[in-house]
Amino acid sequence: MNFLAHLYLSKNNKNILIGNFIADAVKGKKHENYPKEIQSGILLHRAIDYFTDTHPIVKKSKRRLHERYGHYAGVIIDILYDHYLAKNWRHYSEIPLDIYANSVYSFFQANIEIFPAEIQKLLPYMIEYNWLVSYASLEGIEKVLIGMNKRTKGISKMDLAIEDLLKHYEEFESDFTEFFKDLIQFSEEKTIILLSK
Repeated sequence: MNFLAHLYLSKNNKNILIGNFIADAVKGKKHENYPKEIQSGILLHRAIDYFTDTHPIVKKSKRRLHERYGHYAGVIIDILYDHYLAKNWRHYSEIPLDIYANSVYSFFQANIEIFPAEIQKLLPYMIEYNWLVSYASLEGIEKVLIGMNKRTKGISKMDLAIEDLLKHYEEFESDFTEFFKDLIQFSEEKTIILLSK
């Protein structure tokens, strides 16, 4: 899953939230350098990624994509699913998305010193372009896909995935809605296990 889903699945635990956010920049056993609950957030992030990558509904979504994306198909689905989460946010949270996003940005800014350097560099862009809220619009998702394509120097062709999204819009949304129920349940159970260790 992409940023918004990982943050949402952290629920109200601020340390889990930090760990879930920084996880991609914490490789191997380096998570052991962090406080216990942040470690749990990092491990939760990894578990969410594995659960997502191996889930049959996500595999079905990947098959809807054009074959040109190769191993980038999973990244594209992560981004598309964040679009549906942002678009349908009111079904998942009583806090409006813009208020939620601003509170997350403020919290991260206040704790930036414990983030890996890679995430410290990323955060200002995330805030300036309001990524979490921008996911809700097709224009916002298209910008994310264009940006990701630039990061891969055009190899991924992810900028073209907006075409796939529009072609299969309802099908992708149905996939997301069904899958996200499973992911919420999995994440809640996994968090309890991780925090009890």
